[in-house]
Amino acid sequence: MRTRLILLSGCIICSAALAQKLEPKPADASLQKFEPVKAPQPVGLVLRQGDRLAICGDSITEQKMYSRLMEDYLTVCVPELNITVRQFGWSGETAPGFLARMTNDCLRFKPTVATTCYGMNDHEYRPYEDRIGQKYRANSEAIVEAFEANGVRVIQGSPGCVGKVPSWGKATQYTVTDLNLNLCHLRNIGIEIAAKDGAGFADVFWPMLTAGIEAQGKYGTNYAIAGHDGVHPGWAGHTVMAYAFLKAMGLNGEIGTFVVDLKKNKLMASMGHEVLSAKNGVFQIKSSRYPFCACAPAGQAKDGYPVCSKDGPEKDNSIRSAMTLIPVNSELNRLTLVAKNAKKKNYKITWGDVSRTYTPDQLARGINLAAEFPENPFSAAFAKVDAAVAAKQAYETRQIKQEFRSEQAKADMEGVAAQTEKQREPLAEAIKAAFVPVTHTIKVEAQ
Repeated sequence: MRTRLILLSGCIICSAALAQKLEPKPADASLQKFEPVKAPQPVGLVLRQGDRLAICGDSITEQKMYSRLMEDYLTVCVPELNITVRQFGWSGETAPGFLARMTNDCLRFKPTVATTCYGMNDHEYRPYEDRIGQKYRANSEAIVEAFEANGVRVIQGSPGCVGKVPSWGKATQYTVTDLNLNLCHLRNIGIEIAAKDGAGFADVFWPMLTAGIEAQGKYGTNYAIAGHDGVHPGWAGHTVMAYAFLKAMGLNGEIGTFVVDLKKNKLMASMGHEVLSAKNGVFQIKSSRYPFCACAPAGQAKDGYPVCSKDGPEKDNSIRSAMTLIPVNSELNRLTLVAKNAKKKNYKITWGDVSRTYTPDQLARGINLAAEFPENPFSAAFAKVDAAVAAKQAYETRQIKQEFRSEQAKADMEGVAAQTEKQREPLAEAIKAAFVPVTHTIKVEAQ
């Protein structure tokens, strides 16, 4: 009897421990079958100064949206790290597909850090089977090991979720839940691979799935976090993806802090920001670090980037909508204004062409300018950087999928690689040229 009690207690303890290792579930009936293992968190900054980042994945990566958001962020929000980026998305690709081409297409460029995002095609758009998991595990492990053998640090990304059974699925009898349970299995396998091989892990699946459910309750059932074909997201879904990978890199989200002493009419600015003048509550600042901008001014958005006056926070093709569902601004995009010695009832803060009113308590705690002012003095400059990033990433798809597969490449791969790098170089330089300091003004008025 005593042995039985010990065994029973052990089972209870084991079950409790396992339960604690699962991600918390929102109170939604559709999620009760899922068992998402608790995703590991990075310990400190994964990135190193001068890193060369390879962003690898299937057609979702080839959309050049989350990869573009990541490069935008790394360029303007943490410029001191001097990170360079390439995207290697390939439509329809699986983990074994990338494994077969990674030496020729990716490793030749000597990346130092890489993100992977496979599983969507690997899951075969059907319920989970052991053979699917085994194949995904074996090839994903081989990718990680090949990267690590070449001195590359890896962040193993999970697949995203599906929003409906896609039209190209071979079997129509399966449900969205069937497919997402399969993808959740692959996500959990990815966590095991990361732990085994000492890699990082980016959880794309669970934040996207839960954010999509929340959005449908908040904005309506037509909101499609995974895109209107069920697989390829719009800007909201890609924002969730970029958030997952940037968080996995251990970035702390501190863009800058401005501390205003209203009694002394002084402003102190953190690294990356220089105070040029202070007079009668008007403070002029020169910033060599930008906040991440969720939209671009009308007429300045390039290649489909959301427009401030058009793409609102309720649309699944809006970056701003994702920011209402996941903590992008609070965790990755904090440009904080703090005001001391505020004695009046309210204060109007004007930043660029927009004004908002705050209480002394709010100002004492600090307001996040990046969140409060979606269109701001950095928006136009940010749009120029983004346009340059979009142009470079577009060429990277052409370089790998067309130039590297040309007849000329079959005869002289090294020559084609050198020739195409000369074409890519000015596109990379254009990003650096577009990223210039921004001079802006913050006005504080008592009301």
